[in-house]
Amino acid sequence: MFKKFTNGCVNLVQRYLPDPFLFCIMLTFIIFISGMVFTKQTAIEMTMHWGNGFWSLLAFTMQMALVLVLGTALANAPIINKALVVLAKIPKKPTTAIILVTVVSALACLINWGFGLVIGAIFAKEIAKQVKKVDYRLLIAAAYSGFLFWHAGLSGSIPLSLASGGEGLVKATASVVSASGITTQDTIFSSTNIFMVIFLLITIPLLNAAMHPDPDKVIVIDPALLADAPVPAKLNRKNMTPVEKLENSMLVTILISVLGFAYIIIYFIERGFSLNLDIVNLIFMFAGILLHRTPRRYLNALMDSTKSAGPILLQFPFYAGIMGMMNGANIDGVSLASLITNMFVNIANKFTFPTLSFWSAGLLNFFIPSGGGQWAVQAPIMMPAGNLLGVDAATTAMSIAWGDAWTNMLQPFWALPALGIAGLGAKDIMGYCVVILLYSGVIISLGLLIF
Repeated sequence: MFKKFTNGCVNLVQRYLPDPFLFCIMLTFIIFISGMVFTKQTAIEMTMHWGNGFWSLLAFTMQMALVLVLGTALANAPIINKALVVLAKIPKKPTTAIILVTVVSALACLINWGFGLVIGAIFAKEIAKQVKKVDYRLLIAAAYSGFLFWHAGLSGSIPLSLASGGEGLVKATASVVSASGITTQDTIFSSTNIFMVIFLLITIPLLNAAMHPDPDKVIVIDPALLADAPVPAKLNRKNMTPVEKLENSMLVTILISVLGFAYIIIYFIERGFSLNLDIVNLIFMFAGILLHRTPRRYLNALMDSTKSAGPILLQFPFYAGIMGMMNGANIDGVSLASLITNMFVNIANKFTFPTLSFWSAGLLNFFIPSGGGQWAVQAPIMMPAGNLLGVDAATTAMSIAWGDAWTNMLQPFWALPALGIAGLGAKDIMGYCVVILLYSGVIISLGLLIF
């Protein structure tokens, strides 16, 4: 029965889920019309909200493109590639391969979400070369399922914002949280969060393995299509021009790497283990430069990696426009985002509030697929409401964080880096992700309700 249900989800998604860009365009018009109907704004006002928000995520777009490009280039460095090959030889059966990919991706996402997205997909590709008769679609879906854990980990934007404190946090939470903030002991390392992470970390890999299709329905990929680019022949230095000698000089690599890693070391000494996209990209870049050994080899690796960044560069501005329309308020200060949030607040009590906060965050995440952006929308409403009901501020915040991560399993926006690496479309993996979404939604809802 479970296999039939899984196959039904896969077939349904294959048939009806549009390409991520078309999905993005459809969401744009849905929000445009909804804003006119529910907030009584004119078409001109909604157009202005959309246009004003369209380029608001340019810096973030560049960061995400670099996560993909630099992470892929690093993973293709000879020493990293050899390590992945060794690790990929461990599983002998398709189900074991699915479990290993899920665990590696989840652990990497708990450390840093950008690192996890890239490493999980690259590792899945390597396993596809080694393990025969493993379904490639499910393998990449398993790699993406690790992203479910990101907001409960060390790079979660909401718990890190709470830990940072400051007057901005006081304003964002309508003075519910003081400038001293809330430590990660009460959020990331709380007993409730740790329990849910461990429980899901045990069961999600088993769920993914159980979804593996029967042998006659397995879709494998020809390993030749995943073959690495041939290593360029070593050039004879006697025939090089002075510029070519610099391009193929390890000395240049060592000198610039010393500068990069000196900054990285000083950063961690001064700020502790505080990861953000900028420092992760810096680590990816200089580790890649060093491990590729020469500037020319690294440039060649980057040229190959940039091919999959196009969808990110195209779609992120459209989601920024959707975010602008969601946050765009009418003359009374009412926006679509606030209407959705208040709808859940109005039916909650002390015991159901965390779960309803989780559901509202999951719904909003379809239209504002950004942890930071969603916090900016929900915190001023949910935090005071939770406080009035007697719900701990850390619990409310982590409910929003889990909701933000939860519906990423159905929102193709964050799958773009993994899909770009894997060479698949969203419809290839989202059928399996629907099952993960339903299962994890039940577990997280119960966890928030009970604890």
